[in-house]
Amino acid sequence: MIFNGVYRTLQQGALLLIASLLFVVSQASAQSARHPNIVLILADDLGYGDLRCYNDQSKVDTPCLDRLAKEGLRLLDAHSPATVCTPSRLSLLTGQMAFRVPRGSKVFTGLGGPSLIAKDQWTIPKMLRQQGYSNWAVGKWHLGLTFYDTLGKPIHDDAPQAVERADFSRRIDGGPLDHGFDRFFGTACCPTTDWLYAFIQDDRIVNPPSKRIDKTKLPEHPYSHDCRNGWIAPDFPMEQVDLVFLNQSQQFLEEHVRAEPDKPFFLYHATQAVHLPSFPADKFQGKTQAGPHGDFIHELDWIVGQLMETLDRLGVADNTIVIFSSDNGPETTSVVHMRADYEHDPARPWRGMKRDQWEAGHRVPLIVRWPGKIQPSSTSNQLTSLTDIMATLAQVVGAQLPSGSAQDSFNMLPVWLSQDRQAIRPYLLTQAFGGERTLSIRKDHWKYIDHPGSGGNRYENNPELKRFILPESAPSAPGQLYNLELDPGETTNLYLKHPDMVTELKDLLKGLVEQGRTRDAVR
Repeated sequence: MIFNGVYRTLQQGALLLIASLLFVVSQASAQSARHPNIVLILADDLGYGDLRCYNDQSKVDTPCLDRLAKEGLRLLDAHSPATVCTPSRLSLLTGQMAFRVPRGSKVFTGLGGPSLIAKDQWTIPKMLRQQGYSNWAVGKWHLGLTFYDTLGKPIHDDAPQAVERADFSRRIDGGPLDHGFDRFFGTACCPTTDWLYAFIQDDRIVNPPSKRIDKTKLPEHPYSHDCRNGWIAPDFPMEQVDLVFLNQSQQFLEEHVRAEPDKPFFLYHATQAVHLPSFPADKFQGKTQAGPHGDFIHELDWIVGQLMETLDRLGVADNTIVIFSSDNGPETTSVVHMRADYEHDPARPWRGMKRDQWEAGHRVPLIVRWPGKIQPSSTSNQLTSLTDIMATLAQVVGAQLPSGSAQDSFNMLPVWLSQDRQAIRPYLLTQAFGGERTLSIRKDHWKYIDHPGSGGNRYENNPELKRFILPESAPSAPGQLYNLELDPGETTNLYLKHPDMVTELKDLLKGLVEQGRTRDAVR
């Protein structure tokens, strides 16, 4: 009897041990099968040549971004969809070229709107929400919002006087919460540039602007002048904005990991840096030998490092994809003065700058880290666009993209994972400042620009830019054709020498515009 009792006890213990082991195994299996967290950091007006890991002649140390590149993948032929901020952000979040959308070349200021994203438009956060993600947006929105006046009438006005008409006690429509995000903390447009200097919490301005900004208290230097004379809230720190954004993102991360540790998250962190005016916080002033803008780049690098450190501290870094890029190339003022004063070239080694259809206007840094999946210190020359992030993340999480969504997004996951060395993108479209009037198409090493000139900056009318005008090799040509393999600096327009290639690319561009998509388009 005693033996039988002992046997039963041992048997029960063994069964309990087996059950416990099975539970641990199942939990480990579930954890490994769980969708990865995603952190997407979008810098503003950061040039290809601003980062040391892309430009060994950079005069600014960027140790945190260099570390991110060493721990992940550095894409060398990555492009923003547009050469200015609003259309690039629209294309990034929807996977659709902005020129396909009504008013898709618009750049908002102040209370401009309504939202460029249609209510039924598929977005990255909407896609991820269906896969069980918590979604947060922090920083610069800049895709159009609808504010209301005291009578409840919508205000869609970029003029400064619109701020005076707004009833800030009312809900703001068309923001991140209406497009798939659960929480938002940030600004309507460029945080320290536009007419409204106030933070939005979710769908309301908690602390409205109360007075005109006093710019006499702000720094004065060549990079400080892009600050409009708007209205400012009492709690809006012009030289600390990015630190406020960082603190908010860290709070979101900490609260989520504490409350819902098993639920994946998506954080879209859109910085003020390094959009002018360059107002680095006190702790970064004078930290580089490249002036206020160099200090601002250094602050951006530190912020990325702090976000990475937060992921490490919370124990979620190993299951988090970190994506870093910029919305377009470097601003004209940054290029002119950084070259002249500090021998630092934000556009190196490309021609052009922000707004231009030439390479420096849209070729941007793109770094992706995914521990255990992406090979450390890897690089790729694959042609890619920020529109591709949507289709790639869809593949990562197993989401199906509806046929009417992500029309210009290609799945680059094989490139991220170094599994496929075949070209994935058959061509690339980019739009300059003029939207559909200023398009280009890239196929292999050939680049066709469907207009003369830069498509953005007027070099001939700007005394500071005149020095960068190159001799025109085909002054009578209505467009431009470059062989980027032989002429990466876009110095020689081959439009008149290769009419067959011009015709091929021009017809292809026209067809892709008319079909409304590049993904799965008839070639």
